[in-house]
Amino acid sequence: MVFVDVARIHVTGGAGGAGAVAFRRERGVPRGGPSGARGGDGGDVVLVADGRLDTLLDYSYREHYRADRAAHGEGGNRVGGSGEDLRLPVPLGTLVRDVETGGRIGELLDEGDELVVARGGRGGRGNASFASPTRQAPREWEPGEWGEERHIELELKLIADVGLVGEPNAGKSTLLARVTAARPRVADYPFTTLTPNLGVVALSDSRSFVMADIPGIIEGAHEGRGLGTQFLRHIERTRTLALLVPVDDADPQATYDLLREELRGHDAALAGIPHCVLLTKSDLRPPDADVTVDAPESWGRFEISAVTGAGLAEAREGLWARVQVEKKALAGPEESDPLEGAATWRP
Repeated sequence: MVFVDVARIHVTGGAGGAGAVAFRRERGVPRGGPSGARGGDGGDVVLVADGRLDTLLDYSYREHYRADRAAHGEGGNRVGGSGEDLRLPVPLGTLVRDVETGGRIGELLDEGDELVVARGGRGGRGNASFASPTRQAPREWEPGEWGEERHIELELKLIADVGLVGEPNAGKSTLLARVTAARPRVADYPFTTLTPNLGVVALSDSRSFVMADIPGIIEGAHEGRGLGTQFLRHIERTRTLALLVPVDDADPQATYDLLREELRGHDAALAGIPHCVLLTKSDLRPPDADVTVDAPESWGRFEISAVTGAGLAEAREGLWARVQVEKKALAGPEESDPLEGAATWRP
């Protein structure tokens, strides 16, 4: 499936129905009295968050979306039927902006969230609404209003608990494939990951968290080099980051510093997301090599091998514990820290 994370569409609410001009038959009432009812209201265009979707691909094939128009009013005081809402499913994490003004309309983060992006027009009044003691047989009526029109931009920002950040061939895809059921492309050349991938890491006691593999970051990614600038937006909503540094790297410290600088260059807020260091490819560690990374701002460091599985159990437990800390920090003060006692590797 092609991954599409930005799409622009034109949405139009349904037109309201016109009011009716009609008279009922009744003895002693001029012309039987007015009985023309109002028209119905046009349908709205509504975005609905659907957890089964992970791309905006469908909206790259079609641009215009219009909700149903309403029925006109009728005699006998029968109000016209309202138009049916047009409900458009979008992935969780979709941000919606108005293209004309650049203003933010809203975002859909949780399953079932709804956002009205184009309201339907109101139905017009029929002649029964214009009756008065001095005007017992009015012939006035109103047309229905046109629905709201908008040109909107949909931008998907993946929602994950843990985001994997690293240079090309740092082992992100291999790690994701090892600890989840996801099957990202894995090869021994750079930029095998061209789109973000999501996977669920399952632990004992029915515990789990969502991990995202972000395409490789190179120096200058925040300035548009490589693929990093295109997908860095997808780690803005992660609860914690795992910065991958291969142990066989010529200069692990420089690699770590580069990743931190690219995150900071894209958005200063990214540098504030809690992170840990994953020293990957421990099976390739040179004999008697002392691999150290000075990362005082990180909450933990783990040495792992996605090939042999070494260190993965400790890393999974540490990541899960940190995710719980971040979740509970949003809910309010916590009595105890789930990270306390979690195994970490530190040089």
